[in-house]
Parts: sequence; structure tokens; C-alpha cells
Amino acid sequence: MTTVSLPESLIGTPPGSDYTDPAGFAREQERIFERTWFAVARATDLPTPGKFVTRQVGRESVLVVRGRDGALRAFLNVCRHRGAQLCRQPEGELRRSIQCMYHAWTYGFDGKLIAAPNLASFEGVRKEDYGLREVHLREWIGYAWVNLADAPPSFEQDVLGSATTRLGEENAIGDWKIDSLTVGHRIEYDVRANWKLLIENFMECYHCATIHPELTEVLPEFTEGWAAQSYVGHGASFGDDVQGFTVDGSEGLGTIPGLAPERDRKYYAITVRPNVFINMMPDHVVVHRMYPLAADRTLVECDWLFAPETLAEAPDLTRTIELFDRVNRQDFDACEATQPGMASRSYRDGGVLVPNEHHLADFHEWVTERLNRPL
Repeated sequence: MTTVSLPESLIGTPPGSDYTDPAGFAREQERIFERTWFAVARATDLPTPGKFVTRQVGRESVLVVRGRDGALRAFLNVCRHRGAQLCRQPEGELRRSIQCMYHAWTYGFDGKLIAAPNLASFEGVRKEDYGLREVHLREWIGYAWVNLADAPPSFEQDVLGSATTRLGEENAIGDWKIDSLTVGHRIEYDVRANWKLLIENFMECYHCATIHPELTEVLPEFTEGWAAQSYVGHGASFGDDVQGFTVDGSEGLGTIPGLAPERDRKYYAITVRPNVFINMMPDHVVVHRMYPLAADRTLVECDWLFAPETLAEAPDLTRTIELFDRVNRQDFDACEATQPGMASRSYRDGGVLVPNEHHLADFHEWVTERLNRPL
């Protein structure tokens, strides 16, 4: 932290090395990404048995596959024989089983070892002892969340609790019926910045008046520089002349069926640490999933979700998608502009948080606490 004596209005930030050091990033992989609940896939992307995705979670490649019983399961994407990677593509479809390309050890979609060349001649070997290493998996709001820890933390506290804390009511997020929405559009962003910079950016709105002209036209209170998502139960109201959450403020796509009237014409945002941002509007929901790949690189997958009946009418989604796409690109450009400064001697002792950003200190404390938990 900064060694300069700060006035009461300012709070010091972590040092720049926390955003650049490969060794520090490796520690985050081990103690944060591999021990917290991590959203990896939209469940509807795996509609039938054999459909799979692979995702990087910390230092591990994780394989998520739909079983013949209809259930999703997650495994470490590693053959138990010699360690070859089983599925080498980010997504695909397996016909009957999961087979290693090296020596043809073969596993069912439930992870059980079902065959290997000359297995009968391996004296004393029991197939049930050499199944794939299963990873804990939970489904929530239509996404698969995995946890690599032997004893995972409480999903209810760490994940569901984020929504309750933000919205102020248990199960309030259910108003948007996110699990029943359909992906209308998806964009992948490759951001050359540390994952913590992205979270910090999302959590504060001090920058909104500077770089988000389209967003502040729709949500005028964001020009005041405080983050609506830091106030429990608060939804940022649309401007009086704004008809919908679109790039030009023109009419949106109605409302999600059954959405409470008090949620109309408002924007809500939730951060679920360490890798999910949930943005909720009257007619759609935008979900970001971050995949930290290096100290200075983060992959972000962004889904625009709509009610199936809305998409069935074949509407033009351009104006709706363009607003958050512009916001994303503006944010990520700012994060990429910040990343080089983290390595500067000017930022060796860190920077400062002004009052509008003081709530970011809670995130910094969360990171520190997670890094210092005993293994």
C-alpha cells in the first residue's frame, strides 16, 4: 500500500505489482480461482448428451459434459493414465464416450473408466479406481458453476448471497427469470489487462461521465459518479425522455414476462466474485463471465439474454446489443490503458481511491483475505 500520508478523503490502493507479477497471479489462481465458485458455461449450450465445453479455471482445464441422464457434470480434463488432455477444443460433441487420443483409455459421460486396451491383463487394477477426477458443479440462473476445492465453500453464501446482498431480498433475482431466458447474442472480448482492474472498473461509476456518453444518456444519475450497484436494493432509473435501454434511448423490447412493475425502467447490477457480472434491465439481462489467463490478460464472454417469446418475434436486437457492447469496449479500453501504468515506478506504492470509489476497498480486502486463507 502507499506510504504517503493520505487525507481522510482518500484510501490507498494495492501496489502496481499486484496487477503485473506472474508469481502473484499464480497465487491467485491457486487460492482464488481454484477455490471459489466459478461460472463456466450456459447450460443451454449443452442441450444433449455428449455436448461438452472446456474452460480454463485457474491452472486447470475443466471439462463440462451433458450426461445420458440429462445431468451436467464437470471433470478435470486429464486422462488418469498418462495425463493427456482429453478434449482439446473449447466445445464440441462426443458420440458415445470420452476417449483419450494417446492410448484410448475410454470414459463414460459420468466419468467412469469403461475401457482401456488390454485392461483385463492389468493385474489388480479396478476400473472404478481410475475414473476422471470430478469437479463440484452447481447450476444457478441457467449457468454451470464449478469449484475445484476438495471441500467447496458454501454456494448459498458466496454466490446466492451476492445477489441477496445487492438486491436486499432473498431470491429477488428470480424476478428476471434468468434461467429461462435465451441467449440472443454473444461476444467474446480478449482484454489485455489484469482481472482485478476489470472488476474494479465494473464496481465504480466515477468514470461513467468521462467515457460512457451513451450510458449516461440512458441512466442520468450515473453522471454523478457513484455506482448504483453499491447501494442495496437500488436500481438506476432511466432518464425521463428515455424509452428503453438502447444505444439511442429508443424503445426497447417490452418487459420480461412477470417482471414486477417496480423493476421497470430501471437498471440493476451485481458482482459475483471472482468472475461474473450480472446486468438486469426490464427487457433483457447481460451476463459477463471473466476467465483470467495471465497477469495482464483476461478473456470475457458476454451473453445478451432475452425471453424466448421476445426472440420468437424476430426483433432487431442491434440497438439493444450496441449499448452494452459500446460500454464494454469503452471499459476494456480504459483497463488496457491502465495496465501499463501498473508496472510504472510511479505506481510502485499504488494509487488512491476517491470517496466515490471507497467501496472498492472491500474488494481489495476480499482478495487479500482469500490469498491469506490457509490451504
